[in-house]
Amino acid sequence: MGYNKSLDFLNMIKNGIALSEKGKKKAASGDITSRDMAPACGLIAVIDTETNWRDEVMSLGVAIADSNSFRCIETRYYIFEPECRVGGIYSGVMYKCSTRPVECMRDEALADLVALLKERGISRIFAYNAKFDLGHLPELVDFEWYDIMRIAAYRQYNRAIPESAECYKTGRLKTNYGVEPMTRMLTGDSSYREVHNAVEDAVDELRIVELLGISLDEYECARI
Repeated sequence: MGYNKSLDFLNMIKNGIALSEKGKKKAASGDITSRDMAPACGLIAVIDTETNWRDEVMSLGVAIADSNSFRCIETRYYIFEPECRVGGIYSGVMYKCSTRPVECMRDEALADLVALLKERGISRIFAYNAKFDLGHLPELVDFEWYDIMRIAAYRQYNRAIPESAECYKTGRLKTNYGVEPMTRMLTGDSSYREVHNAVEDAVDELRIVELLGISLDEYECARI
């Protein structure tokens, strides 16, 4: 008796497994593989870093969220020793947050974070201007990285960009697409100020993802 891929599809539904968009297109033909499967209630992580005067990471914030609602369900905050002692432009707000920091050496922090992400089944990391964060965190290179800015700064994806805003032919804003002006644009709150505390900023960057209302499938163009 031949192998019936359609049975796999039925079992996925029975077991509460969702399909990626690519997987949905394959469903009709029954040509479905494990790569097309995604957890029905998956999680993502949004990461932000702050660096010291030597351009070394001195703090790392993480916001973990539901991949459908983008609701923040957990945060983690690391302060690196001894890098934090060097000081940096935002050292004054390093402890200005509601999340209790884990103060330890860099290798201990990254090992703990990798273990946390794997335990939660997280393979996708989002960041605003993600090339910067990934470039400073080579220990996380095996995860899938996505740049929130590549979505937020483009008229095609961000309906909050006003008609009067100057954009390139590609649809990208010419100026004012950082976290602070972007949050103001999306919320209409001109009083918003970016804290520049890694964990508080990670939560704010997650909020941008939520406000954009773009499905994770559309972030493939923002993968780095």
